[in-house]
Amino acid sequence: MDPILVALAMDAGIHFMGTEAMLQLPNVAHSIRVAMDAQPALITTSNAGIPAFLSTYIDPKLIEILVAPMKAAEIVGEEVKKGDWTTDTAMFPVVESTGETSSYGDYSNNGVAGANTNFPQRQSYHYQVITQWGEKELAKAALAKIDWANRVNIASVLTLNKFQNKTYFYGVAGLQNYGLLNDPNLYAPIAPTNEGGNITWANKDALGIYADILALFTQLQAQTGNTSLVEMDAKMTLALSSGAIVNLGKVTQFNVNVKTTIKDNFPNLRIMTAPEYSTAAGNLVQLIVDEVEGQRTVEVAFTEKLRAHPIVIEMSAFKQKKSQGTFGSIVYRPMFIAAMLGV
Repeated sequence: MDPILVALAMDAGIHFMGTEAMLQLPNVAHSIRVAMDAQPALITTSNAGIPAFLSTYIDPKLIEILVAPMKAAEIVGEEVKKGDWTTDTAMFPVVESTGETSSYGDYSNNGVAGANTNFPQRQSYHYQVITQWGEKELAKAALAKIDWANRVNIASVLTLNKFQNKTYFYGVAGLQNYGLLNDPNLYAPIAPTNEGGNITWANKDALGIYADILALFTQLQAQTGNTSLVEMDAKMTLALSSGAIVNLGKVTQFNVNVKTTIKDNFPNLRIMTAPEYSTAAGNLVQLIVDEVEGQRTVEVAFTEKLRAHPIVIEMSAFKQKKSQGTFGSIVYRPMFIAAMLGV
């Protein structure tokens, strides 16, 4: 053994284990003074790792939970402001030309022209939501890289808009505030054509489905007294559920699908979907003429799209009210909306 190593071991108690094979022998010379004490018992709890959170990765990207799309305004095509948050009632003057002719006579005063007016009304409904956040709540959320104040604000706007969309379809009970699906002036839905006992589109072939679209257009003609106010090339919207639209992909024996056939015969027709058209009574389809002679058939209307009220500062928290107002859907000419239930 190196004399230096021996001196270090004997005089300073420093041992370089493994440098000499003899140090590994069980009966080494006593003069080497190798300590072979047994491992003492643990005082702390036995542990084989680190706290789990130290090896946990938190993705900075937040995953949004999806909600059903809000399609009422997109289907109708017009979302308009009527009044403001002080407005309780909206009035819509309707004028009808009147008159009659008479045989001509130099001294005759017969024959008259005039106008008749009505003033139908709709009532607004205003609603609100409260956001609140505390100082400690904000600080704790920040530990997870979440901007809590921003998230509750996003949630408040989404909550208001979801309700607004619902009123556009169903209105507000107890008020003269109606929706696109339940306005009392709408014509009753017609039934689908029955082909060999098949009524629903899921059980019909492509020609049977197209026959229902033609039946809807025929119903439009009947509702307008067959006056040719609506031609097949008019701008129209076919609104239906996402469950029903898949059937428009069915093909005929000539390998042409229903959607293509519809576009060929109704070149200016849009096809839109919304979950509200899937009802307990079956799938509903509406054929809506967008406008006639410059007048929209239906509009969805609001008084205030969003009013953010002042933030209230408390001792260690904050609050804010947000509000909106709705007139639901204002159907000006119900004769230009035909519906079919049970497809």
